[in-house]
Amino acid sequence: MNPPSFNWQPLLDRWQLTVDGDAFVTPGSQLLPVRWQGRPAILKRALTQEEKSGGTLLRWWNGDGAAHVYAHESDTVLMERATGTRDLFAMALDGQDDEASRILCATLARLHAPRAAPPPAGLVPLRPWFRSLEAAAGESVRFARSWATAQALLDHPQDPVVLHGDMHHRNVLDFGERGWLAIDPKYVTGERGFDYANLLTNPELPIVTRPERFHRQLDVIAEAAQLEPQRLLRWVVAFAGLSAAWFMEDEDEQGIASDFAVADLAQAMLDG
Repeated sequence: MNPPSFNWQPLLDRWQLTVDGDAFVTPGSQLLPVRWQGRPAILKRALTQEEKSGGTLLRWWNGDGAAHVYAHESDTVLMERATGTRDLFAMALDGQDDEASRILCATLARLHAPRAAPPPAGLVPLRPWFRSLEAAAGESVRFARSWATAQALLDHPQDPVVLHGDMHHRNVLDFGERGWLAIDPKYVTGERGFDYANLLTNPELPIVTRPERFHRQLDVIAEAAQLEPQRLLRWVVAFAGLSAAWFMEDEDEQGIASDFAVADLAQAMLDG
């Protein structure tokens, strides 16, 4: 069920905006394309606490590696809108998978870089983020394997940073002259390897379960991110299990199968 329509007019008046497209809804937000001081922008009203927290994180990044927030009020942000024509998802499917992965890694490096301002309060650490996997550990050997791997990583974290939390090909967009920038972060902190694991597991990308793609992109990502390959493989096993647990909660068998296929590829290399 869609949320009731929202009256954007007070914000349009207050921030002197003009409507530049039709409003639309995502699972967590209501959005309206606008123009602000001649620039393409978008109003985004959070419908969940997760989306609202993501807006807080975008403000902290202050346009460095992520979309810029021009103004905010309560649960709504006025933010930079992507108008470029390039698409990382399409690139990955059209012979430019290496380039897409390197762009994603470069974007993450910017987001993970130290900032002068302290991080926002209340960031969620990774361990509670893995509760769904912990709960699923008794469901199958594969869930148990991923949870055991995750526990070992969480017990001895390396390179803790403020994470994006949902890094994939549709969450880094072409902002024209501003380059590639991230959108839709979560509100989580932990080892930076977590963010790179999703580049190898995203079930929306139909090529992720191909062994040749997995092996090639593991090398590309490990080199671009300066990550130890064995550590990245362990994060893939952990993250794929977590994603499968979320898909199990949503009763999405296809997503579960994709995640476990990737986890099996990673575990085979670890066992190699």
